[in-house]
Amino acid sequence: MARPRTVSDELVHRATAEVVRRHGLRGTTLAAVAAEAGLSAAGLVQRFGSKRGLLLDFARRAEAATGACFTGSRAAAASPLQALHEALAALTAQVRERSDLANNLSFLQLDVSDEEFRVLAAANAHRVQAQVEELLREAVEAGELLADVDPAALARTVHLTYNGVLVLWPLTGTGPLTLELRTAVDAALRPYLPTPPDPRSENP
Repeated sequence: MARPRTVSDELVHRATAEVVRRHGLRGTTLAAVAAEAGLSAAGLVQRFGSKRGLLLDFARRAEAATGACFTGSRAAAASPLQALHEALAALTAQVRERSDLANNLSFLQLDVSDEEFRVLAAANAHRVQAQVEELLREAVEAGELLADVDPAALARTVHLTYNGVLVLWPLTGTGPLTLELRTAVDAALRPYLPTPPDPRSENP
């Protein structure tokens, strides 16, 4: 009978994310992840086969983690647009310093140079945009956005804005990433917000 695992795959994935955040892709070794997770490197090899196997499993989980960010934000938010802001903030919750973002972006080198990783990264990107589109569609129905808004087109704009902030913030950002992200997304949404009534036009 196989021994029950004392450390779950979820904990190993969290440890992998933390090691990537601190050390980047090059510094993400089986030994470093094992130490973070409280396992032996040999135990990780037995479970995942290699560093590549571990990182592929980590990448496969990204889409589910993205879905969890949006599900949690929906449950906590009072409106679709608030849920959108909170979900995008949740996606970047591990980024606290510029070095964190630089290290996380080092994973992108693997995503664009290795087809297996690229396919997984593309699926996650599509998942983000689809979740954003769904929230924007709900925002139209709730009257938070104009009725003639194209949610698919606006979701593409918001997704590009989100990724643009991630690239520019470590270079030109002057405030916290969450604040700069909210400001940029608000600017992208502003032309599609209903115009509030002018109180001066109301009868006394």
